[in-house]
Amino acid sequence: MSLPRIAIVIYLLMLPVTAMVPVLAELTHGRYPGTGDVARHLFMSANMFGALLGAPLAGLLSDSRARRTPLIVVALLVNGMSLLLIGTDIGYTTVLALRFVEGCAHMASLSLLMALAADHAHSDGLGATMGGVGAAISLGVASGAPLGGVLGSGSALAVPWYGGWLMLALAVVVALLLRDAPVSAPRLHPRALLRALADNRMLAVPYAFAFVDRLTVGFIVSTFILYLASVQGFAPPRIGLVMAAFMIPFALLTWPAGMLSRYWDRLGMMMAGSVLYGVFLIALGWVPGDWIVWLMAAGGVVAALMYAPSLVLATELAGPGQRASTLAGFNVAGSLGFALGPLLGGVLVGRLRDAGFDPYQPVFVIVALTEVILALAMLPLWLRLRRSSGIRLPNS
Repeated sequence: MSLPRIAIVIYLLMLPVTAMVPVLAELTHGRYPGTGDVARHLFMSANMFGALLGAPLAGLLSDSRARRTPLIVVALLVNGMSLLLIGTDIGYTTVLALRFVEGCAHMASLSLLMALAADHAHSDGLGATMGGVGAAISLGVASGAPLGGVLGSGSALAVPWYGGWLMLALAVVVALLLRDAPVSAPRLHPRALLRALADNRMLAVPYAFAFVDRLTVGFIVSTFILYLASVQGFAPPRIGLVMAAFMIPFALLTWPAGMLSRYWDRLGMMMAGSVLYGVFLIALGWVPGDWIVWLMAAGGVVAALMYAPSLVLATELAGPGQRASTLAGFNVAGSLGFALGPLLGGVLVGRLRDAGFDPYQPVFVIVALTEVILALAMLPLWLRLRRSSGIRLPNS
C-alpha cells in the first residue's frame, strides 16, 4: 500500500505549484502595481532558486542518515507556513523571500517522496514505479491550474491560503501513514555522496534534459501566461483551461511512457521528444487564440515522451545508497532550468520591447531552439551507444 499512498501525497503536493499560474498577473502587478517585467517573472523563479538549496541538502541528509519520512514532515510544515504567510499583507520583497523558502521546502519534500517511492519499488518494476511517480506529479500540476483558476476567480490570495492548509494537512498524513523502506545499502558521508555523484558522468544526460525541459516549463508558466493575459486577453479560468489542456495528456501518458522506456530507446525518445517540443513552442507564438488549447494538448503528448524516460534513467543510474541524492540532483537541474526560464523570458521580452519590436514571437523561437540544440548535442552519444550496446542506455 505504500506506493499508492506516496503517489497520492505527491499528487496533492503538486497542486499549489500551478494553482498560482492562472492568478500570476493578480499576485504580481495586480497586487503590487509598480512591478515590472523582470519583477513579475521573479515570482515564478524565486521558489525554484529555493529548490536549488532545498533539494540537495535534503537528499544528502536523507541518504547519509537513511531516513526519509521525518524530513518530509518537516519540509511540508515549512512549505505550508510559507504559503499561508504569502497571503498576508506584506511587501513584494517579503513575498519573494517567502517564495524562496517555499520552493526550498517543496522540492525537498518532492525529492524525498520520489526516493521513498523508489525504495519501495522492486528492481524489475522501477520503470512502472517512476512512471507512476511522474504521472502523480503531472496530474497534480494539471489539476492545480484549473483549480487555481476557480479558487482565484474571487480573490487571488485564496490560492496560497488554501495551498498552505493543504501542506500542513499533508504533514500530518505523512507522519501517520508513510514509513521508510528497509535500506540495505551502506550509509555514506555527504562528502562521499557528492564525490560519487560527480564520478557518475552518465547522470549528465538526464540532468541536461531535466534542465532544458524545465526551463521551457518556466517560460510557459510565466512569459506564455502573461502573453495569454496581455495579448490574447484570456481570463484566469481560460488560462487554467489552457494549462490543463497541456497537463492532462502529459499526466495520462507519463506512466505508459515510463513503461515503454523499459523496452524502447530511452535517449532516442528524449531526443525525438525535444525536437517535436521545439516545434510546438514555436507554434505557440504564431497560432490564433482559438487554436491554443488544441496545440497545448498536442504539446502535452510530446512532453510525456521526454519526461518519463529521463526520470527512469536518473533513477536507474543511482548508485547504492544514492537514490535521494541522485533524484535531488535531477530536481536541482530541473529547478535551475525552471528558475532561469522566467528570467530568460522576462529579459528577452523587456529587451525586445525596448528595441521597438513585438517581443513574443521571437522569444518563442529562441526558447524553442534550446530543445532542438540539446537533441542535436546528444546525437553523437546516442550513435556511440547504439553501436556499442544496442539502442538503449544500459539498465542498472
